[in-house]
Amino acid sequence: MAIQEGEKLPQATLHRMVDGRPTPVTTDDLFAEKKVVLFAVPGAFTPTCSEAHLPGYVVHGDEIRSKGVDSIVCVAVNDAFVMDAWGRDKNATDLVMVGDGNGEFTRALGLEMDGSGFGLGMRSQRYAMIVDDGTVTMLAVEAPGEFEVSKAETVLSALS
Repeated sequence: MAIQEGEKLPQATLHRMVDGRPTPVTTDDLFAEKKVVLFAVPGAFTPTCSEAHLPGYVVHGDEIRSKGVDSIVCVAVNDAFVMDAWGRDKNATDLVMVGDGNGEFTRALGLEMDGSGFGLGMRSQRYAMIVDDGTVTMLAVEAPGEFEVSKAETVLSALS
């Protein structure tokens, strides 16, 4: 069953690039005592993710942070090298780009999807959430093939 609003995020270790090296970062590091917008994409460098989803958070990042958000975290079932390269390619330097390379966090959330039909294997569903001190206060999971409820603009409205 997928995580619900009002529930705590599961403990997990993700990876991000720090000084050119993949570095472990725990969910406590990312979410404890902070208000965070977390959004997930099925894959870095994929069309909707690269052309609309990530760029929306880059464009609206300052507005989102002005609503009391400490950080904006992007996660995908990709490795830290890919997430870092994608973030640099899309000018997402103010976002926290983390890889869930083994999909453990995604599975623990219950938000995985099978992309085998497209040669992708197990990936994350497309979603966005607001997390306050590790607790999910807003969760918006996209229906398959859709891109509406997890957009930066939708999350910005939820923060207002």
